[in-house]
Amino acid sequence: MPTTQQLQDFTQQVRRDIVRMVHAVSSGHPGGSLGCAEFFTCLYQEIMDYSTDFDMNGKNEDLFFLSNGHISPVYYSTLARSGFFPVAELATFRKLDTRLQGHPTTHEDLPGVRIASGSLGQGMSVAIGAAEAKKLNGDDKTVYSLHGDGEIQEGQIWEAAMYASAKKVDNLIATIDVNEKQIDGTTDEVLAMGSIKAKFEAFGWDVVEIQKGNDVESILAGMAEAKSKTGNGKPICVLLYTEMGNGIDFMMHTHAWHGKAPNDEQLESALAQNPETLGDY
Repeated sequence: MPTTQQLQDFTQQVRRDIVRMVHAVSSGHPGGSLGCAEFFTCLYQEIMDYSTDFDMNGKNEDLFFLSNGHISPVYYSTLARSGFFPVAELATFRKLDTRLQGHPTTHEDLPGVRIASGSLGQGMSVAIGAAEAKKLNGDDKTVYSLHGDGEIQEGQIWEAAMYASAKKVDNLIATIDVNEKQIDGTTDEVLAMGSIKAKFEAFGWDVVEIQKGNDVESILAGMAEAKSKTGNGKPICVLLYTEMGNGIDFMMHTHAWHGKAPNDEQLESALAQNPETLGDY
């Protein structure tokens, strides 16, 4: 089991990877990626039971589905540093003929990636299907998914939520990254959703809130609570309250860095705030 310091060091290196990747090609989505760096670290370094000997069937292992696929930089960094593919491959992000497309794809057989994502709203449906398949196969492992709070403005999310409850898909833990920002402004400005917790509860889900979504100890405790609720007849929703752009001062407290790459000077500032811990690619 990694220590808190080891998880923080891993997270810090992931932040470096994110900003270096998007800077190199002057494109990508650093804001949400940075906000979820601690979550991905905890998920792949501690929470999930998985094999890096990747198999699309994923039998007898926990599965993860990234629904808000635009935050691929944090996904790729975490997968590489967790042993799914060489860390050096991060240097190919968003380049021609790369396996590391701007949104995750499956046609290039990138280990760790089970679905093409980026068309927002679809990932929960896929995760539910995978969770039902595990039940049919007598597989007692858990299915995890991640969604943006802007993403849940999509109607398909709520059709899926209704189905998961009705069919008692209780081996699913769907996490919502609640940073209250999306590409055009705050979620309240674009389409206010009221209480996300009340909505999921009304749809028949158990809800766990992680108020400190950028704190590894809080994430581990909250996800352990969510896991304890599996098998009780209800799907589980985790509300993860994060800060978009977390760890880089000029990217925080604004939606401006949802999909914008730092320039040379900004990259140096970002890297100075996050010293190397595991070695750059």
